[in-house]
Amino acid sequence: MRTIWKGALTFGLVNVPVKVYSATEDHDVPLHQVHDADGGRIRYQRTCEVCGETVPYADIDRAFVDEDGQTVVLTKDDLAALPAEKSREIDVVEFVPTDQVDLLTLDKAYYLEPDSKSPKAYVLLRRTLEETDRTAIVRFTLRQKTRLAALRVRGDVLVLQTLLWADEVREAAFESLAEEVEISQKELELSASLVESYSGDFDAEAFVDEYQKELRTLIDAKIEAGEGFDVSETFAEEGASAGGGGEVIDLMEALRASVERSKAARAKDAG
Repeated sequence: MRTIWKGALTFGLVNVPVKVYSATEDHDVPLHQVHDADGGRIRYQRTCEVCGETVPYADIDRAFVDEDGQTVVLTKDDLAALPAEKSREIDVVEFVPTDQVDLLTLDKAYYLEPDSKSPKAYVLLRRTLEETDRTAIVRFTLRQKTRLAALRVRGDVLVLQTLLWADEVREAAFESLAEEVEISQKELELSASLVESYSGDFDAEAFVDEYQKELRTLIDAKIEAGEGFDVSETFAEEGASAGGGGEVIDLMEALRASVERSKAARAKDAG
Protein backbone atom coordinates (compact mmCIF):
# COMPACT_ATOMS: atom_id res chain seq x y z
CA MET A 1 0.00 0.00 0.00
CA ARG A 2 1.10 3.56 -0.67
CA THR A 3 1.25 6.14 2.11
CA ILE A 4 -1.06 9.06 1.36
CA TRP A 5 -0.34 11.19 4.42
CA LYS A 6 1.99 11.37 7.41
CA GLY A 7 1.31 13.08 10.70
CA ALA A 8 0.73 12.50 14.37
CA LEU A 9 -2.20 11.57 16.58
CA THR A 10 -2.33 13.95 19.52
CA PHE A 11 -4.38 13.81 22.71
CA GLY A 12 -3.25 15.70 25.76
CA LEU A 13 0.53 15.56 25.79
CA VAL A 14 0.60 12.21 24.00
CA ASN A 15 1.92 12.29 20.44
CA VAL A 16 1.65 9.20 18.22
CA PRO A 17 3.43 9.51 14.82
CA VAL A 18 1.48 7.64 12.13
CA LYS A 19 1.37 6.89 8.42
CA VAL A 20 -2.03 6.96 6.71
CA TYR A 21 -3.19 4.52 4.00
CA SER A 22 -6.48 4.11 2.14
CA ALA A 23 -8.23 1.12 3.69
CA THR A 24 -10.45 0.31 0.71
CA GLU A 25 -10.14 0.02 -3.07
CA ASP A 26 -12.51 -0.17 -6.02
CA HIS A 27 -12.53 -3.43 -8.00
CA ASP A 28 -15.29 -2.51 -10.47
CA VAL A 29 -14.43 -3.40 -14.08
CA PRO A 30 -13.63 -0.08 -15.83
CA LEU A 31 -15.84 0.59 -18.86
CA HIS A 32 -15.50 3.37 -21.44
CA GLN A 33 -18.01 4.96 -23.78
CA VAL A 34 -17.37 4.20 -27.45
CA HIS A 35 -19.04 4.83 -30.81
CA ASP A 36 -21.18 1.78 -31.65
CA ALA A 37 -20.30 2.04 -35.39
CA ASP A 38 -16.51 1.79 -35.14
CA GLY A 39 -15.53 1.38 -31.48
CA GLY A 40 -13.95 4.84 -31.30
CA ARG A 41 -13.48 6.32 -27.83
CA ILE A 42 -15.99 9.02 -26.87
CA ARG A 43 -14.32 11.92 -25.06
CA TYR A 44 -15.89 14.98 -23.52
CA GLN A 45 -14.41 18.40 -24.22
CA ARG A 46 -14.57 21.42 -21.90
CA THR A 47 -16.49 23.87 -24.08
CA CYS A 48 -17.33 27.44 -23.06
CA GLU A 49 -21.05 28.17 -23.60
CA VAL A 50 -20.32 31.85 -24.29
CA CYS A 51 -17.53 31.77 -26.91
CA GLY A 52 -17.79 28.12 -27.95
CA GLU A 53 -14.07 27.49 -27.48
CA THR A 54 -12.56 24.35 -25.99
CA VAL A 55 -10.94 25.45 -22.72
CA PRO A 56 -7.80 23.84 -21.20
CA TYR A 57 -7.78 23.06 -17.48
CA ALA A 58 -5.25 25.84 -16.84
CA ASP A 59 -7.82 28.46 -17.92
CA ILE A 60 -10.72 27.14 -15.85
CA ASP A 61 -11.85 28.87 -12.64
CA ARG A 62 -14.60 27.91 -10.19
CA ALA A 63 -17.89 29.73 -9.69
CA PHE A 64 -20.79 29.80 -7.25
CA VAL A 65 -24.36 30.42 -8.45
CA ASP A 66 -26.88 31.57 -5.84
CA GLU A 67 -30.64 31.01 -5.81
CA ASP A 68 -31.22 34.22 -7.80
CA GLY A 69 -28.89 33.10 -10.57
CA GLN A 70 -26.07 35.48 -9.61
CA THR A 71 -22.67 33.99 -10.47
CA VAL A 72 -19.55 34.72 -8.45
CA VAL A 73 -16.25 33.62 -10.01
CA LEU A 74 -13.60 32.33 -7.61
CA THR A 75 -10.13 32.48 -9.15
CA LYS A 76 -7.21 30.24 -8.19
CA ASP A 77 -5.71 33.19 -6.30
CA ASP A 78 -8.98 33.67 -4.38
CA LEU A 79 -8.99 30.03 -3.27
CA ALA A 80 -5.28 30.08 -2.43
CA ALA A 81 -5.84 33.10 -0.16
CA LEU A 82 -8.26 31.16 2.07
CA PRO A 83 -6.80 30.18 5.47
CA ALA A 84 -6.57 26.49 4.60
CA GLU A 85 -5.12 24.48 7.47
CA LYS A 86 -1.97 22.54 6.70
CA SER A 87 -1.53 20.91 10.09
CA ARG A 88 0.01 17.46 10.22
CA GLU A 89 -1.80 16.60 13.42
CA ILE A 90 -4.85 14.43 14.00
CA ASP A 91 -6.30 16.05 17.12
CA VAL A 92 -8.48 14.02 19.44
CA VAL A 93 -11.52 16.14 20.32
CA GLU A 94 -13.20 13.68 22.68
CA PHE A 95 -13.65 10.00 23.49
CA VAL A 96 -17.26 8.80 23.14
CA PRO A 97 -19.09 5.49 23.70
CA THR A 98 -18.73 3.51 20.47
CA ASP A 99 -22.49 2.93 20.14
CA GLN A 100 -23.06 6.70 19.96
CA VAL A 101 -21.38 6.93 16.55
CA ASP A 102 -24.16 6.71 13.96
CA LEU A 103 -23.17 4.25 11.22
CA LEU A 104 -24.95 6.49 8.70
CA THR A 105 -22.30 9.17 9.21
CA LEU A 106 -19.31 6.90 8.49
CA ASP A 107 -17.53 7.70 5.23
CA LYS A 108 -14.02 6.98 3.85
CA ALA A 109 -11.79 4.62 5.88
CA TYR A 110 -8.01 4.81 6.38
CA TYR A 111 -5.49 2.56 8.13
CA LEU A 112 -2.99 4.10 10.52
CA GLU A 113 0.48 2.56 10.88
CA PRO A 114 2.88 3.57 13.69
CA ASP A 115 5.68 5.76 12.32
CA SER A 116 8.28 5.70 15.08
CA LYS A 117 11.06 3.46 16.35
CA SER A 118 8.79 2.16 19.10
CA PRO A 119 5.06 1.45 18.55
CA LYS A 120 4.38 1.64 22.31
CA ALA A 121 2.28 4.84 22.21
CA TYR A 122 0.30 3.44 19.27
CA VAL A 123 -0.40 0.14 21.07
CA LEU A 124 -1.27 1.98 24.27
CA LEU A 125 -3.91 4.06 22.50
CA ARG A 126 -5.28 0.97 20.73
CA ARG A 127 -5.53 -1.01 23.96
CA THR A 128 -7.14 1.92 25.75
CA LEU A 129 -9.85 2.25 23.10
CA GLU A 130 -10.50 -1.51 23.25
CA GLU A 131 -10.73 -1.78 27.02
CA THR A 132 -12.89 1.33 27.48
CA ASP A 133 -15.12 0.53 24.47
CA ARG A 134 -14.64 4.08 23.30
CA THR A 135 -14.22 5.72 19.90
CA ALA A 136 -12.07 8.81 19.54
CA ILE A 137 -13.61 11.72 17.64
CA VAL A 138 -10.79 13.54 15.87
CA ARG A 139 -10.30 16.56 13.64
CA PHE A 140 -7.65 16.73 10.92
CA THR A 141 -6.88 18.30 7.55
CA LEU A 142 -6.56 16.29 4.35
CA ARG A 143 -6.20 17.85 0.90
CA GLN A 144 -6.88 21.33 2.35
CA LYS A 145 -10.23 20.27 3.82
CA THR A 146 -10.93 20.08 7.54
CA ARG A 147 -12.52 16.75 8.36
CA LEU A 148 -14.14 15.11 11.34
CA ALA A 149 -13.42 11.42 11.84
CA ALA A 150 -13.89 8.46 14.15
CA LEU A 151 -10.77 6.68 15.35
CA ARG A 152 -11.49 3.07 16.23
CA VAL A 153 -9.85 -0.34 16.43
CA ARG A 154 -10.00 -3.08 13.80
CA GLY A 155 -8.00 -6.12 14.81
CA ASP A 156 -4.52 -4.83 15.68
CA VAL A 157 -4.85 -1.67 13.60
CA LEU A 158 -6.19 1.79 14.33
CA VAL A 159 -8.70 2.86 11.68
CA LEU A 160 -9.55 6.45 10.90
CA GLN A 161 -13.00 6.78 9.35
CA THR A 162 -14.12 10.20 8.17
CA LEU A 163 -17.55 11.35 9.29
CA LEU A 164 -20.18 13.29 7.41
CA TRP A 165 -20.97 16.64 9.00
CA ALA A 166 -24.33 16.77 10.77
CA ASP A 167 -25.92 18.95 8.06
CA GLU A 168 -24.92 16.43 5.36
CA VAL A 169 -27.26 13.74 6.71
CA ARG A 170 -30.84 14.11 5.53
CA GLU A 171 -33.72 13.80 7.92
CA ALA A 172 -35.94 10.78 7.29
CA ALA A 173 -39.42 12.30 7.64
CA PHE A 174 -41.94 9.92 6.08
CA GLU A 175 -45.64 10.45 6.72
CA SER A 176 -46.35 6.75 6.25
CA LEU A 177 -44.28 5.95 9.35
CA ALA A 178 -46.35 8.31 11.49
CA GLU A 179 -49.37 5.97 11.32
CA GLU A 180 -50.17 3.73 14.29
CA VAL A 181 -49.56 0.08 13.41
CA GLU A 182 -50.67 -2.83 15.58
CA ILE A 183 -48.34 -5.83 15.75
CA SER A 184 -49.60 -8.92 17.53
CA GLN A 185 -47.44 -11.08 19.77
CA LYS A 186 -47.96 -14.02 17.41
CA GLU A 187 -46.66 -11.99 14.46
CA LEU A 188 -43.58 -10.98 16.47
CA GLU A 189 -42.91 -14.59 17.40
CA LEU A 190 -43.22 -15.78 13.81
CA SER A 191 -40.98 -12.97 12.61
CA ALA A 192 -38.38 -13.80 15.28
CA SER A 193 -38.55 -17.46 14.25
CA LEU A 194 -37.85 -16.47 10.63
CA VAL A 195 -34.88 -14.37 11.76
CA GLU A 196 -33.55 -17.31 13.75
CA SER A 197 -33.75 -19.59 10.71
CA TYR A 198 -31.48 -17.15 8.79
CA SER A 199 -29.09 -16.53 11.69
CA GLY A 200 -25.35 -17.00 11.30
CA ASP A 201 -21.95 -15.39 11.78
CA PHE A 202 -21.15 -12.74 9.21
CA ASP A 203 -18.28 -13.62 6.87
CA ALA A 204 -17.61 -10.85 4.34
CA GLU A 205 -15.50 -13.15 2.15
CA ALA A 206 -18.54 -15.39 1.60
CA PHE A 207 -20.11 -12.67 -0.54
CA VAL A 208 -18.98 -11.56 -4.00
CA ASP A 209 -20.12 -8.91 -6.44
CA GLU A 210 -22.02 -11.16 -8.86
CA TYR A 211 -22.52 -8.39 -11.42
CA GLN A 212 -18.78 -7.63 -11.70
CA LYS A 213 -18.01 -11.36 -11.81
CA GLU A 214 -20.43 -11.96 -14.69
CA LEU A 215 -19.23 -8.80 -16.46
CA ARG A 216 -15.64 -10.06 -16.36
CA THR A 217 -16.80 -13.48 -17.66
CA LEU A 218 -18.62 -11.77 -20.54
CA ILE A 219 -15.54 -9.70 -21.45
CA ASP A 220 -13.25 -12.73 -21.35
CA ALA A 221 -15.68 -14.71 -23.55
CA LYS A 222 -15.77 -11.91 -26.14
CA ILE A 223 -11.97 -11.70 -26.22
CA GLU A 224 -11.67 -15.48 -26.59
CA ALA A 225 -14.21 -15.42 -29.43
CA GLY A 226 -12.04 -12.92 -31.34
CA GLU A 227 -14.37 -9.95 -30.87
CA GLY A 228 -11.61 -7.73 -29.53
CA PHE A 229 -9.83 -5.25 -31.81
CA ASP A 230 -6.91 -2.88 -31.47
CA VAL A 231 -7.85 0.75 -30.88
CA SER A 232 -4.79 1.68 -28.83
CA GLU A 233 -4.50 5.00 -30.63
CA THR A 234 -8.02 5.97 -29.60
CA PHE A 235 -7.54 4.80 -26.01
CA ALA A 236 -4.40 6.86 -25.46
CA GLU A 237 -3.91 8.90 -22.30
CA GLU A 238 -6.52 11.55 -21.50
CA GLY A 239 -5.80 14.77 -23.32
CA ALA A 240 -3.74 13.14 -26.06
CA SER A 241 -6.42 13.96 -28.65
CA ALA A 242 -6.96 17.52 -27.47
CA GLY A 243 -4.80 19.00 -30.23
CA GLY A 244 -5.73 20.21 -33.71
CA GLY A 245 -8.17 18.73 -36.20
CA GLY A 246 -5.43 16.95 -38.17
CA GLU A 247 -4.53 14.80 -35.18
CA VAL A 248 -8.19 13.76 -34.74
CA ILE A 249 -8.38 12.80 -38.43
CA ASP A 250 -5.18 10.74 -38.09
CA LEU A 251 -6.66 8.92 -35.11
CA MET A 252 -9.86 8.15 -36.97
CA GLU A 253 -7.91 6.82 -39.95
CA ALA A 254 -5.84 4.62 -37.66
CA LEU A 255 -9.02 3.41 -36.00
CA ARG A 256 -10.68 2.54 -39.30
CA ALA A 257 -7.55 0.67 -40.39
CA SER A 258 -7.53 -1.28 -37.12
CA VAL A 259 -11.19 -2.23 -37.53
CA GLU A 260 -10.68 -3.35 -41.13
CA ARG A 261 -7.60 -5.36 -40.15
CA SER A 262 -9.55 -7.05 -37.36
CA LYS A 263 -12.47 -7.86 -39.69
CA ALA A 264 -10.10 -9.31 -42.27
CA ALA A 265 -8.40 -11.49 -39.65
CA ARG A 266 -11.75 -12.83 -38.41
CA ALA A 267 -12.91 -13.52 -41.99
CA LYS A 268 -9.68 -15.41 -42.68
CA ASP A 269 -10.10 -17.50 -39.52
CA ALA A 270 -13.72 -18.26 -40.42
CA GLY A 271 -12.67 -19.37 -43.91
